[in-house]
Amino acid sequence: MNDGPDDLGGLLRDLGTDEAEIAEAEEDGTLALLAVEQLLAQHPTHTLDEVCERTGVGPEQIALIWRTLGYAQPKPGEASFTDGDIEILGQVGAMMEAGVTSPEMVLQLSRVIGSSMARVASAHVDLIAARAAERRRAEAEEGVEHTPEDDARIVSSVVGVLPLIPRVLEESWRRRGGGAARRRISLVEAGDELIGVVGFADLVGFTALSQQLNEAELAAVVDQFEVLCFDVITEGGGRVVKMIGDEVMFTVDSPVAAAEMALALSEGTRDADELSDVRVGLAYGTLLERESDLFGPVVNLASRITKIAFPGSVVVSRELYELLGGAPGYVMRSMRHRYLKNIGRVPLYVLRRARGSESRFADRRQALRDAVRARVSPAVADADADTDAGPGSPGGDGPRIDVG
Repeated sequence: MNDGPDDLGGLLRDLGTDEAEIAEAEEDGTLALLAVEQLLAQHPTHTLDEVCERTGVGPEQIALIWRTLGYAQPKPGEASFTDGDIEILGQVGAMMEAGVTSPEMVLQLSRVIGSSMARVASAHVDLIAARAAERRRAEAEEGVEHTPEDDARIVSSVVGVLPLIPRVLEESWRRRGGGAARRRISLVEAGDELIGVVGFADLVGFTALSQQLNEAELAAVVDQFEVLCFDVITEGGGRVVKMIGDEVMFTVDSPVAAAEMALALSEGTRDADELSDVRVGLAYGTLLERESDLFGPVVNLASRITKIAFPGSVVVSRELYELLGGAPGYVMRSMRHRYLKNIGRVPLYVLRRARGSESRFADRRQALRDAVRARVSPAVADADADTDAGPGSPGGDGPRIDVG
């Protein structure tokens, strides 16, 4: 099976899939997705009572673990567990019994693992679905006839990657775990306070943009924005805390590094006709970290700043203004005090590059523009060709999608 199936219809029949379901999937172009679902399908054979008896873990504890993992709750008398589930729950139960771990730790890790794996699985299936959709589009619009081998190649990507996933997860956990332990050591040495910069960057007018692009084109914009964010932030020594649709939250210790990242992100879509602008808000101070996420007043301040920033601009808090005052390559202009919801009136500053300064991420900005241009429909650019960029818009020499 490592080389992937050659005949998806035959594979699905071997897996016991109903003929009518196979025919329907062939008709609507989802045969590859159906094969992925069937290949990854679990086949529970054990009830909750069975699991309790074999693992020594109580039904309430198992139900709680299942909820935190995000699984459907097991019903009495219903086969809801696999042999693998029994093995894992048995080991967890033995560890709790021996005092190696606690129920609280098990639930906390279960919640994080369930949420993280849901994202990993969804991301993988999204890629498969996008490939299948592109094939259907080419068939409908360009008359490109697809063959059964096209679907087989899509499914082969899942079959080939599957054995790697446990190894990748283990290696990633080791790297991340070691880094998290080092950060905790640093916190203790610094007096148990995490101090740094937190920033938010979002695509302005994303809702309006979504009404002008089709699903594949919009996905291209979001995908390339995400690539830019991870590229710029990671290379700059920062950490992507999370992506929230069309917005990224990031953190870094150094104010200068934060300034460079923020400007690179705001410049990442500048002069690209197909993209809306990115605005960035930065704040500095004490942060609260839990499960790799950040909380506290500084986070709220950075988020509020981002919402009032003009398209294509970087706005920073007073603390960052004071820390960046002598840094070469940057200039800052005071804004009038702004009222921020649930915070009050605060002084804010617009951060720009000094004349003649150049971002070291310029090549990445160009790569972002080229990648999106290659995937966005030419019809969209043609329809937008008569639209002015508007006063004050970056890249005003060319047309831009109207993001309102």
